[in-house]
Amino acid sequence: MAKKRKIRVEFRKNRAKRTRANDLTRRFSPDDPASDQISGTERVRAKGDLSRHRTIIAETDPDSQQPAPSLVAVDLSECLPGRVVRVHGLESIVQADDGRTLRCGVRRLLKTLAIDERHVITVGDRVWVRPSGDDQGLIEKVEPRSGTISRGYRGTRHTLVANVDQILIVSAFEEPGLKLPLIDRYLISAETGGVRPIIVLNKADLAPLAQYQWVVGLYSQLGYEVLVTSVRTGLGLDRLRELLASGCTGLSGQSGVGKSSLLNAIQPGLKLRVGEVSDWTRKGRHTTTTAELIRLDSGGYVVDTPGLRQFELWGIEPRELEGYFPEFRPYLPGCRFPDCSHTHEHDCAVKAAVRHDQIHLSRYESYLKLYYQQPIDED
Repeated sequence: MAKKRKIRVEFRKNRAKRTRANDLTRRFSPDDPASDQISGTERVRAKGDLSRHRTIIAETDPDSQQPAPSLVAVDLSECLPGRVVRVHGLESIVQADDGRTLRCGVRRLLKTLAIDERHVITVGDRVWVRPSGDDQGLIEKVEPRSGTISRGYRGTRHTLVANVDQILIVSAFEEPGLKLPLIDRYLISAETGGVRPIIVLNKADLAPLAQYQWVVGLYSQLGYEVLVTSVRTGLGLDRLRELLASGCTGLSGQSGVGKSSLLNAIQPGLKLRVGEVSDWTRKGRHTTTTAELIRLDSGGYVVDTPGLRQFELWGIEPRELEGYFPEFRPYLPGCRFPDCSHTHEHDCAVKAAVRHDQIHLSRYESYLKLYYQQPIDED
């Protein structure tokens, strides 16, 4: 059971002491009059890594020594509960439970804790805010998250959205075209984050659907719901309304696949910005620049996220990947080696299943890219 106690916590690496000038002793001369001033310019600081630690009071489990932002002890009697609906740089927009909208900063301690997150606050977070005016506040505490979609970004964890029940992985048949390896990475992130994934294949009016039936069949047979949509013809929009009518849903995918257009078709009053695919690169342009939590007239909530072109998995080792490909599982006991990586070994049952078309080649190629940590092709 959690209890309050004093513990030592680590600051982020950029909180370390400044590096001393490398040529300080090289330029020293006992006959130089300025040498008398050297001791006066030195600062008294903690030595080594001690300057990157601080004692705080945290609500921590007995087995834990490093608190998450949700465990930092706060006097909640002076705070309001709310949900983060938008993040603009250092400012977070919070919808308080009493109906007020507050523009909030983040408590310094939360920002400096040495956690693996790119940002300590993300859209969808449940937070506690200390009001400091009619429309100002300070985020003092972040509640534990559930239902997250995360990716790796420059060695840190980038949480795209938090506290959602399902994620609509939106792709497009044309302009910019399907990118199945990106869909596969979203599916894995959804499973690790405890979110139900739904694949939405948009812009059906631009492509001959008969040529893409194998994509719908591939993911449907794996147990995922696949929805084919078109804003122009209205195909699939009724089912999309049903999916968005309750709970909290995240929308994510490449730039230019039509996420904002789909939301505008579901609820025209939103008037979200939409853009065209670049004629030069054939890639989507970023029109949604920041994630935003939107309340729909149907009663549900939706988070429209900026488009992504790269998606690196976070917190998954290559040897764990086989467990996230459900079509691999029946063949794993048939591999000759118990630690088979399914990449180069002889007598690999997974590779044999690929050769006999029992596992689709595109899925196996996605596995190899993830195993070798290769980026998704940009073409």
